[in-house]
Amino acid sequence: MFLRKMLGMGVIMSELVKGNLLIIGGAEDKWGQSSVLRHAIEMCGGPEAKITVLTTATQKPQEVGEEYRTVFSRLGVQSIDVLNIDSRSDANDNSVAQRISGAAGVFFTGGDQLRITSILGGTKTFDILLDLYRKGVPIIGTSAGASAMSSVMIVDGNSNSAARKCTLGMSPGLGLFEQVIIDQHFEQRGRLGRLLVGVAQNPAVLGIGIDEDTAIKVHSNASFEVVGTNCVTVIDGRTILNSNVSELNPEEIISLSNVTIHVLPNGYGFDLGKRTVHKINS
Repeated sequence: MFLRKMLGMGVIMSELVKGNLLIIGGAEDKWGQSSVLRHAIEMCGGPEAKITVLTTATQKPQEVGEEYRTVFSRLGVQSIDVLNIDSRSDANDNSVAQRISGAAGVFFTGGDQLRITSILGGTKTFDILLDLYRKGVPIIGTSAGASAMSSVMIVDGNSNSAARKCTLGMSPGLGLFEQVIIDQHFEQRGRLGRLLVGVAQNPAVLGIGIDEDTAIKVHSNASFEVVGTNCVTVIDGRTILNSNVSELNPEEIISLSNVTIHVLPNGYGFDLGKRTVHKINS
């Protein structure tokens, strides 16, 4: 089954995503209209719901945690639990893991996505997180927290660069969202080239580039909608007719033909099974 998933063969749509996700491209508006964060609060059940903020990705957990506590409080959230899990020992502590179990939503901050996976992967905390996700509790991530959502995540790569072979470093992610590669700060950091390389390496995988202050709300029916002030770029490699990615030396620019690219602003959606765009009825 794992090989079939990686190759895009015979995957049931319910296997792509098993819960509700809000995946944010980073630099979300915290002090103005805060539309993306308001969507997060709504997904969690409103201001009365308990939101757990995980600062594992950042090396400044106190500073970042208190910022989000202040932001969510400003937006009316009454119960905010900031959880600084800084080691695998912390993540395997029963008392720490149980603090997450009562969350109505879990929010991953930005930082380094490899910290998220290397610290949480295979621990008691992650087991509870996965159980919450499968029960429909929203999992929310911004920046590094966004990249970590997928089964394979980008951990390194050149920005503002042509689509050169071997410009990407990738690693196993949290596995909450199958058959996609997610990139964040997308337009603002010029990351189209590196996401094209990722898709070219296996065109069954869908590339999703999320701009800053923008997010996708991923639903368990294998669809998502775009919210926020900028755009989401979707790269569908299944239509590729010609690719030389396997023939090149490192740092050479790849050649691709017939790549399908969708650019979706707020109010548009995407069916992950049919790979089609639709407008959200307001």
